[in-house]
Amino acid sequence: MTTDIAIARSVALRPIARVADALGIPDDAVEPYGRFKAKIALDWLEAHGRREGAQRGRLVLVTAINPTPAGEGKTTTSVGLADALNLTGRKTVLALREPSLGPCFGTKGGATGGGRAQVAPMEDINLHFTGDFHAITAAHNLLAAMIDNHIHWGNALQIDVRRVVWRRVLDMNDRALRDIVQSIGGVANGYPRESGFDITVASEVMAILCLSENLADMERRLGDIVVAYTRDRSPITARDLKADGAMAVLLAEAIKPNLVQTLEGNPAFLHGGPFANIAHGCNSVIATRAARALGDYVVTEAGFGADLGAEKFFDIKCRQAGLSPDAVVIVATVRALKMNGGVAKADLGAEDVEAVRRGAVNLVRHIENIRQFGVPAVVAINHFHTDSEAEIAVVHEAASAHGARAILCRHWAEGGAGATKLADAVAELCDTHAANFAPLYGDELSLFDKIDTVARHIYRAEHAVAEPSVLAQLKRWEDAGYGHLPVCLAKTQYSFSSDPALLGAPTGHIVPVREVRLAAGAGFVVAICGEIMTMPGLPRVPAAEAIRLDADGLIEGLF
Repeated sequence: MTTDIAIARSVALRPIARVADALGIPDDAVEPYGRFKAKIALDWLEAHGRREGAQRGRLVLVTAINPTPAGEGKTTTSVGLADALNLTGRKTVLALREPSLGPCFGTKGGATGGGRAQVAPMEDINLHFTGDFHAITAAHNLLAAMIDNHIHWGNALQIDVRRVVWRRVLDMNDRALRDIVQSIGGVANGYPRESGFDITVASEVMAILCLSENLADMERRLGDIVVAYTRDRSPITARDLKADGAMAVLLAEAIKPNLVQTLEGNPAFLHGGPFANIAHGCNSVIATRAARALGDYVVTEAGFGADLGAEKFFDIKCRQAGLSPDAVVIVATVRALKMNGGVAKADLGAEDVEAVRRGAVNLVRHIENIRQFGVPAVVAINHFHTDSEAEIAVVHEAASAHGARAILCRHWAEGGAGATKLADAVAELCDTHAANFAPLYGDELSLFDKIDTVARHIYRAEHAVAEPSVLAQLKRWEDAGYGHLPVCLAKTQYSFSSDPALLGAPTGHIVPVREVRLAAGAGFVVAICGEIMTMPGLPRVPAAEAIRLDADGLIEGLF
């Protein structure tokens, strides 16, 4: 079988200036990073978006059932749908996230799509791209260094060393860094304390970049970051440490959205990349708004299953940015539904209609959940050559029985031409079905009640539980004026529950909240549930073992 990277290399890409020109972006607003990728100037985007009569493209969210090792293809479907919309005469712009290095060298691989439905240049995007993640890592760790430096030089702010909550980050999976003891080795190295690392995609700085409206808003948000507390529990912010200005300088280029293209030459903004299992899982507000101002339709995605990515897209991103989505695409595969129905990965090639029927409860749950937000949905069946007609029919029946149309898509093999029926269905939803979008909960609920609402209504848990110390911390944040913030639940992506082995559509389980973190700059409270880790580890056989340069200097093994 031809690999994704080989398919990507077989396509002659358009110079990025031509892609920008087709969108109406002038040369002086395009900042090239080589021939096939560029950043777009913020001042031009802001002026263009404010102009009289500026369009607001229809906003389409691509989400999915819970991920399995069988694969679902959310990014692939996003690309295929955008290509299909353009192919059918509807001016469409993609707005996706950037990949993290951690999964590329770990288990998941890259995040540029697959087959004939990819964004390119594939190798650049999956590796260092335009350096955004490195800038986020540097800004985050500068703040960490300034905290320790302030304490070392007299601690004028009276930071309680036991209550420093700002950890460091690295854009790589490294379980050895989850919990560390730092500053050992003597007086010159500072005050020893316990700390740790998160992966860069879990950084609050990443969330801030993705939720900021412009440079000034980003700097304000950076200043609002709470990094530590005094002995009387008064918060210390990045602004108190005078770190916000320097952090903004490091991020001044990173905040500009990146323009690339699909293999069919259609425009795509890739900007920001928080994971949805440990962060809010959406690309930047700036890129989404740019796409809406430049296209008639915008296709965006949210990470992992709809219980995580879509919920956070609705309750965090749309709430903060004032966005109102017009339609949702829920991606499903026969293979993944069979796994939810109890079939082992090694046996997925054999027809098993009843397993699909059993596993379809996972798809149905996501259809029901999307309906709670008042947005119409369609199901995209991402086709695999092993799918039988009888198995596909079960997916159609399950979706139809719950008020959603399912459409078989072959974009992986055929590109946009394989998803034209999906494009027509999405356009019909946008044009004829008025969305009545509303977040799941109101700002007025208490922080724990918001957590419990997500647990009960989206995860279908009996309720959420938390230790008295966690509840007390939430109460202190409410008393400090943070009670209006939305919540961001960090939970396993593999199940509606906090148990990754509990597949299908479980009910009546308990969601344990073991830790909460205030992301005051990003504007939400993180609730860490179950055994989820904010610094992943590498698998037994990491993808890195197969990645190398060939004799011609070309990358092999990247997928």
